[in-house]
Amino acid sequence: MIDYRNLIGGMLVPAADGRTLDSVNPATGEVWARIPAGGKADAEAAVAAARKAQPRWSALPALGRAHFLRQVAEIFIRHTEELATLETTDNGRILRDTLKRDLPGMAYLWQIAAGQCLDAVKGDTVILGPDALGMTRREPYGVAVCIIPWNSPISTFSAKAAFALAAGNTVIVKPAEQASVSVLRLGELLAEVFPPGVLNIVSGMGEDVGDALVRHPGVNKISLTGSTETGLAITRAAGIKPMTFELGGKSPNIVFPDADLDKAAEGVTVNSIYTGNAGQVCVAGSRILIHRSIWDEMLARITAAATGIILGDPLDLATTMGPIVSAGQYERVASYLEIAEKEGAGLVFGGLTGADVVPGLPGGYWVSPTLYTAGDNALRVCQEEIFGPVAVAMPFDTDDEALAIANDSAYGLAAGVWTRDLARAHRFVRDLQSGTVWVNTFRQMPPGLPFGGVKDSGYGHDAVLEYTREKAAIIQT
Repeated sequence: MIDYRNLIGGMLVPAADGRTLDSVNPATGEVWARIPAGGKADAEAAVAAARKAQPRWSALPALGRAHFLRQVAEIFIRHTEELATLETTDNGRILRDTLKRDLPGMAYLWQIAAGQCLDAVKGDTVILGPDALGMTRREPYGVAVCIIPWNSPISTFSAKAAFALAAGNTVIVKPAEQASVSVLRLGELLAEVFPPGVLNIVSGMGEDVGDALVRHPGVNKISLTGSTETGLAITRAAGIKPMTFELGGKSPNIVFPDADLDKAAEGVTVNSIYTGNAGQVCVAGSRILIHRSIWDEMLARITAAATGIILGDPLDLATTMGPIVSAGQYERVASYLEIAEKEGAGLVFGGLTGADVVPGLPGGYWVSPTLYTAGDNALRVCQEEIFGPVAVAMPFDTDDEALAIANDSAYGLAAGVWTRDLARAHRFVRDLQSGTVWVNTFRQMPPGLPFGGVKDSGYGHDAVLEYTREKAAIIQT
């Protein structure tokens, strides 16, 4: 069994008090690695290292920082298979996703960040008069703490750290305790790339090391991808600090009669909620809104699409859906199956858990693709984020009704619309209360477009200028 270590000040070190946490393979329920259980002392050491390194890092010319970021892209290219396998083993996200999509995409993202280093040092000038000039300059915040989730650790690590570093900040990454191994291994590789203290990685429980990091007065910027509850806790603990929050979601996926129904059926199932990581996706389209005229037809198509899903060992490239990440999350998802039954939701398919789903891996945290029907959007299964392969289908009759149901949520992260009507598409893009709207597609997040939410889904997004502050100057001669 491998013991992984934190990266602090360029050194690979255990937790200050020597404590560790077990990493559990969610496909088997067995411990397969150990990670540091960092605490306040580790947080303080990481902040001290980051603050020491920050002046020199930010003083580098943009091309100097870009040189380091391009080296990270090369690391991803050389270690794609290793990192993909570690992440799949640690959190259950299927290998065909991590190996074929996530890791290759991260090499590209770090190259993009390298190309944007210059954007972080650009300013504007304004001629205020014959003897007066106004100007702006962008400056890094200083030390940025990036808190990442367990459902896609390396992707979220990259989305935050790459742009924070490009802007001239030094970075401390706190991975989720349920899935830290791939990021800690990446830290081992990147220890040879960055100057000491520029990038630090500290694992441990949120209430221990995470809380100490966000409260630390030496931290200047916080970026979180996680639950709305975690975002509220950080806001209370951190006080007045610049923050970027990408939080929970309860995304609607709306299907109209004029849509390509075969494409829509795939879009609202395997591309949305019945995903390779079992619906543990912040943007998962867990509310499927179907026009009443095609209700029966779409339910039949959705059922057929779900029938083709293969649950099993996530390291097997034939598998199309993996397990739930942990015992705690498994119990949470399973509890909503009971809630749905008590609330009177109608079960269309699924509802199975544990060894009944994958008998060959009885110790894994398995939940089958599950669909309910409901006529009331007020049900808990329609309002609360489940974060698993569980969706609710609801009928609607008019465009106005579809919008009302879709917007009747505390969340506003993403939404999908399936229609050939261009006017309708533009109206829904405008009127849906959502940070991202997809039309005739779903779960596409290409570089170059912002990704963030509204309402309880957070604010801001991870981009190079989000990790800078703008200063104004007026020069009189």
